[in-house]
Amino acid sequence: MGNTAVAADSVQLLRDRVEQLQGRRMDAPVLPAHPALAGLLPGRGLRSGSAYSLGRSMSLLFALLAPPSQDGSWCGVVGMPGFGVEAAAHAGVELSRLVLVPEPDQRWLTVTATLADVLPVVAVRPPARARDADISRLAARMRERGSVLLVQGPWPQAEAMIDVAEARWSGLGDGHGLLSERELTVTVSSRRLPVPRAARLLLPAPDGGVETAVRERHERMPAPLRAVG
Repeated sequence: MGNTAVAADSVQLLRDRVEQLQGRRMDAPVLPAHPALAGLLPGRGLRSGSAYSLGRSMSLLFALLAPPSQDGSWCGVVGMPGFGVEAAAHAGVELSRLVLVPEPDQRWLTVTATLADVLPVVAVRPPARARDADISRLAARMRERGSVLLVQGPWPQAEAMIDVAEARWSGLGDGHGLLSERELTVTVSSRRLPVPRAARLLLPAPDGGVETAVRERHERMPAPLRAVG
C-alpha cells in the first residue's frame, strides 16, 4: 500500500515537471498563483492565452488575481458591480493595477476583448451565453496576446474549472465576535488532469489571503478534571 502511494506521488511530480517543461517549449509563460492553489492547477499557475471557468466565489477570484497583480500584471474586472474593492485589497489584490468596468451591459464581450488586448488578466461575469463564433474570436485574440481570462460561470474549452464547496466559517464566539476565516474545499478539473484535484484551504484566511488548512479537526470535548490538593 505504501509503495503504491509513493509511486502515485512520483508520477504526479513527473507529470507536473513535464507540464512545466512543455509550457516553456511552447513559449507559454505561466502567471503566478498562490502556493496553496498552485498545486491544484495544471502547470502550477495560470497559463497565458487560456481561459478558466470559476464558481461564483469572490474570495476565489481575489485569490487568483492577487499574485499576478503583486507580480506587476494589470488585471481587469468586467460585469461585477458587487466587486468589493476593500475586500480585494485585504486579500492582496494590488488596486493600483486594477481596472474595473462594473456595468458593460450588452457590450460585455466587446469590453472583455478590448481589455484582453492590453491587460494580462481579465475577469468577467457574462450576463448571457455568447455565440460560439464570438467565443472563438476572443480565444484567438487571447492566445495571440497571451492574456488570461477568468470567467465566473461555464465557458467552452476552458483550461480548467475551479470551484469551491463545503464552506465553514469560524471565529464567532457564543453569540458574539467576528468571522475570521472560512475553511472550504477547492476543486480543479481539467482535461490535462487524469482526475480532479482538491484541497482543503482557508479562503479567506485570517489575514485575508489563502492558507492550507493543516489543522486537524477534533470534536470539542470537555477538558479533563484535574485533582485538587
